Amino acid sequence: MNEKKSQNQNPTVKLVIMARKYWRIIIISVVGIVGASLIALITPAVVRSLTQVLIESDNNNGAININLLVTYSLVLVGAYILRAGCRWLGLAVSHIAAWTFVGELMAKIYEKLQRLSMKYYQDKQTGQLMSHMLNDASQAHILIAHAVPDLISNLIVIIGVVILIFSINPILAAITLIPVPLVIWSGTFFSKKVAPLFKADRTMLGELNAVVQDNLSGMKEIQAFGQEERELEKMREMCRVYGQINVKANHANAIFHPGIEFLTSMGTVIVVGIGGYLAMNGNMDVPDIIAFLMYLGIFYQPLAVLSRLFEDVQIAYAGAVRVFEVLDAESDIKDAPDAKILEKCEGSIEFDDVSFYYNQDEPVLNNISFSAKPGEMVAVVGPTGVGKTTIVSLIERFYEPQNGSIKIDGIDIKDLTVESLRSQISMVLQDVFLFNGTIAENIAYSVKNATREQIEEAAKIACADDFITAMPNGYNTLIGERGVRLSGGQKQRLSIARAVLRNTPILILDEATSSVDMETELQIQQAIENLTGSRTVIVIAHRLSTIISADKILVMDKGSVIERGSYEELMSQNGVFARLNKKSM
Repeated sequence: MNEKKSQNQNPTVKLVIMARKYWRIIIISVVGIVGASLIALITPAVVRSLTQVLIESDNNNGAININLLVTYSLVLVGAYILRAGCRWLGLAVSHIAAWTFVGELMAKIYEKLQRLSMKYYQDKQTGQLMSHMLNDASQAHILIAHAVPDLISNLIVIIGVVILIFSINPILAAITLIPVPLVIWSGTFFSKKVAPLFKADRTMLGELNAVVQDNLSGMKEIQAFGQEERELEKMREMCRVYGQINVKANHANAIFHPGIEFLTSMGTVIVVGIGGYLAMNGNMDVPDIIAFLMYLGIFYQPLAVLSRLFEDVQIAYAGAVRVFEVLDAESDIKDAPDAKILEKCEGSIEFDDVSFYYNQDEPVLNNISFSAKPGEMVAVVGPTGVGKTTIVSLIERFYEPQNGSIKIDGIDIKDLTVESLRSQISMVLQDVFLFNGTIAENIAYSVKNATREQIEEAAKIACADDFITAMPNGYNTLIGERGVRLSGGQKQRLSIARAVLRNTPILILDEATSSVDMETELQIQQAIENLTGSRTVIVIAHRLSTIISADKILVMDKGSVIERGSYEELMSQNGVFARLNKKSM
């Protein structure tokens, strides 16, 4: 019930609640801002008293008390200094709270992205998610550093000024407040009109981030296929639309803010006109009019600030909506309440009548059943798109099967914690991902405090040591983003070395030799054979020559296992596997 209530809350309110540990700091900021505003209330009173003294001195043949003038001047100087100090306190402290919270919010979004399953990423663009984390989250600083402190402090100032002007002249004060309902109505109307523009601005910025990220990642393909002009035109159009959205939003601001200034100016006109008339008829003293005008300036300034807050809140709201699109997302992969920790894994794997689909009308796996004993090598072969990679994704629990069960050491993986399950498995994927760092750092990525000897030994097993040592900086060579400075075969061997170093009881090889030459393939094949027996190996392969020594081979077609057996057994059947083997030779 509480979770449902939380999801129905206004996103800006949810952000403020999330920042509750900074409320004390925000209160200090508010105290500073309120202090500065309340001190500003002293100056009209001082000027009012000084004006009265000057009038009285004029009535007394110009005799002026110099000491009194000096006193009033010093009071004003002290008030201005103290006001500046309070303003500094308010602004500095609020930004400390705001940007610290923004940093934590970004980290929280990233943490959530790491916990979401692969299903969540199926229809998401990387650039969009980056925009949620970096651009949208940063808008929270407007809410914490400006909107909340300004709202509280300016409301206090408005109340204080209203009390003071009513104490001077209740009738004039009441007349002066006539424009206030118009200001409030204008702010409400403006927020409704401009909110869609700010939301569109955030959305378009996210789309721009997504396209830029895609294009920079695929720059080689853009240039190779001569599509620079097409991509440039697409980018120009998106930038044009983004610019137009901001032009519309700023045009609304250009109408709104001057309109607010005009409405607040009418209050001053009322005081000058009516107050002057009252003074001329002896119903109001000149010092009171001067003080009233000064208080009115203080009164309408926070009103103008509050009108600006409508804009700030809309900007923060637009960002908050997109932030909670991530934070409120539910992962379909979760630890069960009583999930067990898989501490010591033997390595047996069992698929029992497993079915899976990404979309309900497009089944990927149909009633798959097989088992792998500890130390066995099981190969999965078949044409592209028959569900081979999906099998290993299910073992890692990147996705949940719709039917059937998958067991590790006789335990359903749904009953294990995700972290402990994945700690027992190493994967070498066809699409190798390497981080921007050194070769040694990439090999040791999954092992804390790995020694150089361990790294080099893993590289030797993966047949990578020769090309690494041939590089100018050896294992300290920087490989660039996604390993851009390496060939496909080199990247794949580093990925194998990374898996070898992790030394888990289950090893998954998804087309691990697809990007290597025949000589390197033979070396990697020998390395894999050296590992078999010591761990369970699941191999997905197109090159059937690499799985001759497999204990069991599963032949798949259209999401089903149509043949199974050893290499010799399948060849003797002269079925699908035998035909595939002839084609690959």
